[in-house]
Amino acid sequence: MDVPSDYRDGYEKARGVAPGLADRYLTHTRIGDPLADAAVASIAEDGGNSQAWIRRGIEGGAGVIGDAPSELRRFFDAIEPVPSWFDPAATIPGCRAFHRNSEMFLGAFVAAVLIEGFTTLIAKSFAITGRMVDRGTRRLKQNNRHLVEIFMPGGLERHGEGWKLSVRVRLMHASVRRLLSRAPEWDESAWGTPVSAAHVAFATAAFSALLLKRAATLGVALSDEERRSFMLVWRYAGHLMGVPETLLFSSEAEALRLHEIGALCEPPPDIESIMLANGLINAAPLVAGIDDPGARRKLARKIYRISRAIIGDEMADRLHYPSANTFGTLAVLRWTNRLDRLGRRLVPALDRWRRAGQFGTMLGVSLYDADGLSYRLPEHVHAEKDGQS
Repeated sequence: MDVPSDYRDGYEKARGVAPGLADRYLTHTRIGDPLADAAVASIAEDGGNSQAWIRRGIEGGAGVIGDAPSELRRFFDAIEPVPSWFDPAATIPGCRAFHRNSEMFLGAFVAAVLIEGFTTLIAKSFAITGRMVDRGTRRLKQNNRHLVEIFMPGGLERHGEGWKLSVRVRLMHASVRRLLSRAPEWDESAWGTPVSAAHVAFATAAFSALLLKRAATLGVALSDEERRSFMLVWRYAGHLMGVPETLLFSSEAEALRLHEIGALCEPPPDIESIMLANGLINAAPLVAGIDDPGARRKLARKIYRISRAIIGDEMADRLHYPSANTFGTLAVLRWTNRLDRLGRRLVPALDRWRRAGQFGTMLGVSLYDADGLSYRLPEHVHAEKDGQS
């Protein structure tokens, strides 16, 4: 196997735990998304029509873009069929559970899961392009919106916003992959394919099973049915985002195992991971709409403390977090969440008020442009030389 040099040490460790899965993960560090990559390459030099083709294709399918290149039409034809394992009705319990606990899910997402994702070599892609560094607030709001939309009832059905956003993410990845593969800063021999299939699969596993695990540390309690439903939402979202069948989990346990082995394969976090993790935490108060510098610093310190408590001192120190005493931090959050659940069970009006408040908060920290979804693909590898995306 042609193993990128930065993966070699971790790959040997991972093979000692789960050789087959480690082999699959490393194989996919050299693979992008052939279908989406071909589609994006076919329209890359036709900026005048590409955005319109993508918009029409996402809205209406291959049949309404007869004037587009065959590779793009083939892409939209391929994503139309719904896998036999996906049942939209089975996603309802997971959707309800997410919105019932959206504050805690969002907290676990920002304070732990996104940061843990940035400890992989995916950080190289974000750091080189600047799409998380220079536009961290916008990107975080985009991630939040994707979460909101895939967990809306019907959001992953053909014309749902979650479906459209997942396909948009896939095409964006293909576009960034094309630009990075030509960039002199990208070291393919050391890092493999930019925004590789391995990293997209790793992220999907983290955003699903790891998010459930981290949210549980904050006091979120879901039934077995809700957990299976939550995982089904992310399994189909991962399918739409191009995760290959060979790495697409079918259960929470499979996703956790993929995350575990992928994390073993990845090298220790370096300067890009440090920069992105700290930048993300400091962007969170801005996303929340806090303008006062003192209040922003106070909230950032709180997020640092919660994040350190969840991901552990070893990883927090590697990411150069400020020192903090985390004793009792998670216990307080768990008890607060339990009291909130009790009050909502006893007082139905309180439950309705809390749900409405949480939904409003999620909308407030998500990106909703006045002009609607943008289907523009980046044209330059560096964000500062490109338009909004």
